[in-house]
Amino acid sequence: MAVLEQLTSQQAIDLENKYGAHNYHPLPVVLSKGEGVHVWDVEGKKYYDFLSAYSAVNQGHCHPKIVDAMTKQAQTLSLTSRAFYNDMLGKFEKFASETFNFDKLLPMNTGAEAVETALKICRKWAYEVKGIDENEAEIIVCENNFHGRTTTIISFSNDPVARKNFGPYTKGFIKIEYDNLKALEEALESNKNIAGFLVEPIQGEAGVYVPSEGYLTKAKALCEKHNVLFIADEVQTGIARTGRLLAIDHEKVKADILILGKALSGGAYPVSAVLANDNIMGVIRPGNHGSTYGGNPIAAAVAIAALEVVKDENLAERAETLGQLFRAEMQKFIETSNIVTTVRGKGLLNAIIINDSEDSDTAWNICLALRDNGLLAKPTHGNIIRFAPPLVMTEEQLLDCVSIITKTLKTFEK
Repeated sequence: MAVLEQLTSQQAIDLENKYGAHNYHPLPVVLSKGEGVHVWDVEGKKYYDFLSAYSAVNQGHCHPKIVDAMTKQAQTLSLTSRAFYNDMLGKFEKFASETFNFDKLLPMNTGAEAVETALKICRKWAYEVKGIDENEAEIIVCENNFHGRTTTIISFSNDPVARKNFGPYTKGFIKIEYDNLKALEEALESNKNIAGFLVEPIQGEAGVYVPSEGYLTKAKALCEKHNVLFIADEVQTGIARTGRLLAIDHEKVKADILILGKALSGGAYPVSAVLANDNIMGVIRPGNHGSTYGGNPIAAAVAIAALEVVKDENLAERAETLGQLFRAEMQKFIETSNIVTTVRGKGLLNAIIINDSEDSDTAWNICLALRDNGLLAKPTHGNIIRFAPPLVMTEEQLLDCVSIITKTLKTFEK
C-alpha cells in the first residue's frame, strides 16, 4: 500500500485496529486535514473541532506562522542532541522564561515527560536545599488527577483503567481530595518530609472540575508556610486556554515549578517545558536529566512562534470573552432542558454534565450525533462532555457551534 494512497474512513480504521495497539477508543471519524477551527475527514466532510487535541491546538490547526517556523527550521537544522549547543534553544529559553517570569527553563517533549521532570527537580531540591533525608521525600497530589500515564504517574492516579496490572507502583506520593484546603493543611502539618504539592489549576480529564475561588491562592500560601514547592501542571490549562496566559493567573498565583506542554507548540510538534527560578532549577547539573530530542532546534523555533501567536492575536482575551458567551448560552439551554444539568469551566475549557449515570452510553451517543451534525467532541468520565475549541474561533463561529450543540441535545431530551 503506497503511503499517499487515499483511504476510506473504514479502511483507515481497519488498519489501526489490525496493526495498532488498542490503547485508545477514538470517536469513529478519520481526519485528514485541518485549518483554523475546522477539520475534514477523508471523504471531505467538514467539522468544527471542539477538542483541539486536548488543548494542544489552541492557536488553530496548521497556523501559518507556526508551520512556517517549523518548515524553515526543518530545512536548516533539525537535531543536534544536547551534546552540542544549537543557535535556537537559547532564544527559546530566554523568550519563554521572560514570557512566564522565571529564571530558567528545562525543555522536554511531552507533557508526561515534563511532569516526570518536575517531580525529579522537586525531589532533588528536597534533599539538597530543604534538607529532607535522602529517599524520604514525599509529594502531595490530588485525587482524580491526570498528569500522564508513565509508571510513576499512574502510581498516584486513582483511575483503575490506568493503574490495574501495571504495578508495582512508585512510592513517595500522598493523595488528598482536590479543592480541599483542610486536607492539604493536615497533610503538610503531619509530615515533615513533604517536598511539593502537584496540582492542576483545573482538573481537565476529571471533567473540567474548577476549584473554589481562592483555593489556589490559599494552597500556595500553605506551601510557602511549610517550605513546600507549589507545582502547577498547566499542560492542558496553560497557554491562554482558560482566559489567562496561565490558569493560575486568575488568582495571581506564582508557581515554584511550572509545567507546560501541548499548546506550547500549537499542536505542530512535541514540545514541553519545566520552568523554575535559579534557587530550584540550580539543583539540576550535567548528567542528572536529559532527552535526545528535548530542546531541539525545530521545537525551539516552533515554540517561539506558538507563543508569539498567542500574544499577537490576543488569544487569552478571546478565550475569556468567548468562554463567558458559551457558558451563558448553554445555561439558557439548561434552564429549559432535562438532558443537561450543568455547564462549567473557564475561558474556552468547558464541560457539560449529561443527566445520566457515569456508566451509561448517552454522552458517547451524543458525541456521535454531534459528529453527524458537523462538530467533534469527546466524553470524559462517562457522562461528561468536554468542549475546548481552538482559541482562534470567532463569535459567529461559536454561536453556530452552540446552535449545533443545543439542537443535537434536544434530540436526546427525556
